[in-house]
Order: sequence, then C-alpha cells, then structure tokens
Amino acid sequence: MFPGKQFISTVLDLLDAKTAMTGQVAQRYLMRAAMAGVIVGIFYTAYYTIVAGFDEISVGEGNLHVVGKFLGALVFGWALVFIYYSKSELLTSNMMITSIGVYYHRTGVKKALTLLALCFMGNFLGGLLIAVLVAFTSLLNGDTTAAMQEAVDSKLGYYTDGLVGMTDLFFRAVLCNFMINLAMLLVYNGTIKSDVLKALVMIMSVFVFAFLAFEHSVANTVLFLTHGLNTGIDAVGATVVVIISLLGNFVGGGVLIGLYYAYINDEGRYLRHHPAEEATDAA
Repeated sequence: MFPGKQFISTVLDLLDAKTAMTGQVAQRYLMRAAMAGVIVGIFYTAYYTIVAGFDEISVGEGNLHVVGKFLGALVFGWALVFIYYSKSELLTSNMMITSIGVYYHRTGVKKALTLLALCFMGNFLGGLLIAVLVAFTSLLNGDTTAAMQEAVDSKLGYYTDGLVGMTDLFFRAVLCNFMINLAMLLVYNGTIKSDVLKALVMIMSVFVFAFLAFEHSVANTVLFLTHGLNTGIDAVGATVVVIISLLGNFVGGGVLIGLYYAYINDEGRYLRHHPAEEATDAA
C-alpha cells in the first residue's frame, strides 16, 4: 500500500545530512552547490556549441537545427549524472527533498528555506565562475554566441510578453522540475540497482526538458551569466525570468513530486484515520 516508503526514508536521510552541513559546515555545502553550478555551466555551453555547429550545416533551404538540439539535449542530460555521482548540490532536486522533510516534520520551513537559499547561492557562484572563465576563452565564437543569443531572446521574450508570456514560462518551469524530480524518485526508490540504468533515467529526464524547452532556474541563471558577461543582457528581465522559473520549479518538484509522494506514502496518517487496521495488524 505504501510502495514509496524506501524513497521517503532515503530522502529524509539525505535531508538530515544536508541540514547538518548547512548548519555546521555551511562553507563545504556551498562548495558542493558551486560544483553543481560549474557542471551545469560546462554542459550548457557544450549544448549550445552543438546546436550552433548543426545550425551551420545547410540542407536545402534549411539546416540541421533539430538534429543539433536533439544531440545537444542528450549531452546536456549527462550534467545531472555528473552532479549526482559527484555528490554536488542542485537546487531543483533539493526542492523535492526539503518539501518532504517539512511534511514529515524532519525540518522546519525556516531551515528548509535556508538550505535552498544556500544551495541557490552556491549554484550561482559556480555558474558565475564558469561564466568568468569562458569570457577569457574563445569558446563563445560567433556561432555559439548566436545560439545563446537566440535562447536568451526567447527566454526574455516571456518577460516582454507580459502575463501571457510569464504564465507560459511558469508552467514550462513546473514541467521541467517535475521531470527532474521524477528521475530522482526513480533513483532514490531502491528498485533500480544498476548505475547504468540510473544514469539513463537522469539523462532522459534532462533530455526531455532541454529538447522541449522547459525552464530550469539554475540553467537559466548560468546561461544569463555566461551570455551576459560576453555580450550584455537585460538584468531586470533576466531576474524576473529566474524568479518565475524558481517558483515554477518549486511547484513541479516540491509540490507535484515532493508533497504528492510524501502524502501518499504517509503510513502514520493513514493509520490514524483507520485505527481498526492498526489493531488488526497488531493482533
């Protein structure tokens, strides 16, 4: 009846470790979060480089943009694998973990928000580091910069389109973190034993969000930092896009996965409303 009990137990144990780090060795937690930002920055740059390369291949009156986007999304999918196995801290998966922790009273709202704020700060600093390093290289040649510019224009378009655009952005962000945390649910629930299959699950979840242009708050932050240091950017519009992405990501991962699975696996709540079954089991 409660098939996700191991998932909940695993997540709560992870939360205890994260809470201890943010309280006692916050610097190390920030460093782990910064590494996640670095990984996202490197793989996102690779994604746009691949897209740019295929944009330059002419086929008839068009190009191979879709092929580049397909392959780029597959490559970008490895970012989550690297983050998971390097034990780095990514904000969007922590949204699910902290929501479950608050539901089961393993942590308070204030501590959960502190953990998320530190994680985002670390992700931001890691992304900023990559943005600065890339700015001193020739990685962002004309083609790659053009691909990033197109993506930035599209994302800032949500802001300039007003309520309709920002609603579109919000629900794309919801779907994005739903996919990310659906993958982490499969990884943490104990039924997948193979590391290869775990990696494939994570790659596919990121592939779906990248190929369908869902919105990831940390990826957007890193993109805006990288492109902004290279060519400049509308800071107000970028900030609004990141904030809305954060809210949507929280709903997708924290509510639709975290709170949803916390509730349906709450054996204690069920037994409180069905005491006769508890008595039967005891007998």
